[in-house]
Amino acid sequence: MSVDADERVGHALRVLADPLRMRIIQLLAQEPLCTCHLTELTGARQTNISNHLRVLREAGLVKPEPAGRYTYYRLRPETVQAVAAYLDVLADTAGGE
Repeated sequence: MSVDADERVGHALRVLADPLRMRIIQLLAQEPLCTCHLTELTGARQTNISNHLRVLREAGLVKPEPAGRYTYYRLRPETVQAVAAYLDVLADTAGGE
């Protein structure tokens, strides 16, 4: 992988290290949700959810989709796949393959 790709994946891994952000990702893997749904499902405060969504968006893990007066967030599978592929290469390297 290129240095730039390594940095993007490293940043995504740091972002995913937070338990609430990981929970948000798990929920968004099932379906697009708005902040109000995520607040209800996680029990976290709206401002906290909004801050975590901003971090996830900046890391390229989610994308916003405006729908009327709400904004729904959708998981970006290509970013998750890039992280998984990076970890697969590390595992293969460590395993001697």
